[in-house]
Amino acid sequence: MSDEHRDDGRPGARNARGGGPGSGRGDGRRGDRQRPQARERSAGHRSELRPSERARRTDPARLVAYTAMRDVADGGYANLVLPKLLRDKQIRGRDAGFATELVYGATRLSGLYEAIIASAAGRPVDKIDGNVLDTLRLGAHQLLGMRVPTHAAVDETVALARQVNGAGASGFVNAVMRRISERAPDEWVSLVTEGIDDPVERLALRTSHPVWVAKALRAALIGHGAASAPTVDESLRALLESDNDPAKVSLVARPGLASLDELEHDGARRSGLSPVGATLPEGDPGAIAAVRDGRAAVQDEGSQLLVLALAGAEVKGEAATHERWLDLCAGPGGKAGLLAALAIERRVPFVANEISEHRADLVWQTLSAARAAARDADVSLKVREGDGRDLGEVEHEGFSRVLIDAPCTGLGALRRRPEARWRRTPDDVAALAGLQRELLTSGIDATAPGGLVGYATCSPHLNETRFVVADAVKGRGDIEVLDARSLFVDASGRPLEDLGDGPYVQLWPHLHGTDAMFFALLRKH
Repeated sequence: MSDEHRDDGRPGARNARGGGPGSGRGDGRRGDRQRPQARERSAGHRSELRPSERARRTDPARLVAYTAMRDVADGGYANLVLPKLLRDKQIRGRDAGFATELVYGATRLSGLYEAIIASAAGRPVDKIDGNVLDTLRLGAHQLLGMRVPTHAAVDETVALARQVNGAGASGFVNAVMRRISERAPDEWVSLVTEGIDDPVERLALRTSHPVWVAKALRAALIGHGAASAPTVDESLRALLESDNDPAKVSLVARPGLASLDELEHDGARRSGLSPVGATLPEGDPGAIAAVRDGRAAVQDEGSQLLVLALAGAEVKGEAATHERWLDLCAGPGGKAGLLAALAIERRVPFVANEISEHRADLVWQTLSAARAAARDADVSLKVREGDGRDLGEVEHEGFSRVLIDAPCTGLGALRRRPEARWRRTPDDVAALAGLQRELLTSGIDATAPGGLVGYATCSPHLNETRFVVADAVKGRGDIEVLDARSLFVDASGRPLEDLGDGPYVQLWPHLHGTDAMFFALLRKH
């Protein structure tokens, strides 16, 4: 929440009124818990405006942000619900950027903001209605995490509360916002972390992460060789802070379908990290023709690098005579899109497998440009709907290269998925690790002798990465774990650094600017 991390964007017409009625959904609680006691309502906490002058409605950008927060509270995903709301309300440009930062920032930092709100309100947040709490989160982010003037943050948040939470709640919101505005961000952090003796717990609250996530990431930094015991706390601080920095928009030009020159022409900049990647400094990626056509796509550079690594490794023996590639867990299709394009260039048949009908449909749509190119090149490209755990038996030793982008907790993509840190639990790790082992075993069985298996997760958690691979290959005499580090090179062909101590590769947002992708490369004998 330091100044260099604050956002300068505000709605272009900050005093504009309008927008439809807000979603005033609560969480079922009633009563007057959100009303402050009379003795707490000093003149210093009241709005600077007379009642007749106070805004009755907030601006459309803030209203959309609130609606998105309520959708996320009901189980939605910010990266899905917010773009649709922005399109429906025709909010674009700077206003859209403002709404996006509001939703993502208030959701990422909700753990810290809830501690601050509880202190300012003088009551636990579970005594505050859920819809009012979302209004306060948005207000707290404007005060503490963005360059919104104090008077605007307070008045617009009170206007939002009056519009969507009711007149009674607006008085409570006004009082809490006034109290929050009385301290600087660093003062609030010091206040709410005071008395927490454990340094990891204190850092977790300061950076707004669940304690279990912070401890798991600390263990991962050590276990993957990214930090030693004397430096791990400093590395953990850098990692957790990077989770709160908005991720850049990364694009991939799918080889043979789109070029980096084309993306540059439409405003993107070539990536220094991925040889097929670019970044979009501003604007909507959907406005780029190649993205709309499926010839290019939004994709993290780390995901691009691991697909290129699998495609660039040498296949030997029986697998090399008749190449055939498989993406075992293809939905929603990002990595499959790049892998399919590479396969078509080499005239290699490609199969994308997905267990869910809905996600298989998404893969089918994502591969639309690749399917057309495959037809033109007379190359087989199929989307298969089925359980990946059965494929090793159904198509035993039928593939030369197999990618297993396994379902995982997503702890490596917390920059992009603001709600993920608050939804995952330690129990999820255990449940997913069992599935990951089954998928990896099936993928190995589906690989021909001499072929390669690439196992990937968007999580650095040791129980989803190294331990899964160790369990899957234990007792098997037909598997060799290869050192994959030499296959990870930047756009200039230089080897990447800080990949760990091998043979696995672990990427990090604070070291590489990518999601925390894990990659293991196995050869079948």
